[in-house]
Amino acid sequence: MRNLRHLCSSAIVLASIFSGAVLMVSCNQTKETAPATQSQITTPPPQQIFVTFEGPWAIAPDPKNANNVLLLAPKTKHHRDLYVTASNHSTLAAGVYDLSFPGQVTSGAGTYDPAILRAKIDPQNAQNALDSKAGRYAIRLPKPEAFLPAHRHRSRAGSTYPPDASTEKEYATAFSLRYSVGSLSGFSLSGTPDTGTFNPLLLQVDTPAIRFSIEPNEDDDVCNTHSRQAFHDLVQLVGLTLYIDYGDDPAACHDKDPQVPHRGRASSSPAPPLERIATLFTRNLPGAQTVDATAGELPSRYLMFFAGSSIVRNIANRLGVAAYLFGLSGIDCAGPGVGGG
Repeated sequence: MRNLRHLCSSAIVLASIFSGAVLMVSCNQTKETAPATQSQITTPPPQQIFVTFEGPWAIAPDPKNANNVLLLAPKTKHHRDLYVTASNHSTLAAGVYDLSFPGQVTSGAGTYDPAILRAKIDPQNAQNALDSKAGRYAIRLPKPEAFLPAHRHRSRAGSTYPPDASTEKEYATAFSLRYSVGSLSGFSLSGTPDTGTFNPLLLQVDTPAIRFSIEPNEDDDVCNTHSRQAFHDLVQLVGLTLYIDYGDDPAACHDKDPQVPHRGRASSSPAPPLERIATLFTRNLPGAQTVDATAGELPSRYLMFFAGSSIVRNIANRLGVAAYLFGLSGIDCAGPGVGGG
């Protein structure tokens, strides 16, 4: 009886020890795995997104919030209306708009790529641009991590006319602003157009890109007249004295450059569609650069005859319809944007 009682007591002690050990191991595992699970749920990995601005844009400081930047562009007859596009899109009238990001976005370093033409834009001039109703587009958004070139074109730029040849380089003609975000869901655009109303737009971002684009409604000629005019309109909007030039353009182009006043200068209205198409055909032909840039004539009688044919007229009409319906343009603006933030 004494042995049986001893065996029972030993079995109970061993069972208690085993149960305690199992409980301790279980608790330790719970403590080790709980923080990792919590972290995975509340901290998603950041994603990069690029907000691109195509057309004649300047980056300016926001006079009312140092953590924001303004993207300013002139509204002129030389360009189509601004539109914003992600997976969905909308056309925007002249006005002031705010791009909102999902969650809390901290102000970035705002570093500039060397390809961006830099010039200091006074905050008062930025405010004057904001107040210029019907004459500008303004997009307000947080300061990004970096300003990067989206397109480049070789030109010269400076504060005297014509700019010195030493300033020639591949300047950024469109900007990409880089951000890190926790989600691609929740981008929205709100704002106040100068005329009419604008319903807030929830942007559907399936790929990490949002684009604001102002396309030209006319093609550049051998003198890059459209690009010169667009740059002139831009620097006037933000109160800068800057000029651009193109090293490959004929010297006679300076005689009708819209950046400087000329007596009796011909109107800078767009050329007829056939002439613009013929200009595109001949820009890269040998000898095309030697034509008198002030004459406003096609460089070849044979080309004029060809352009006047019914076949080419039909092609031109179809191209015009396609450009209107699908937003196609013959050539982008070749003038640099200005980074003044």
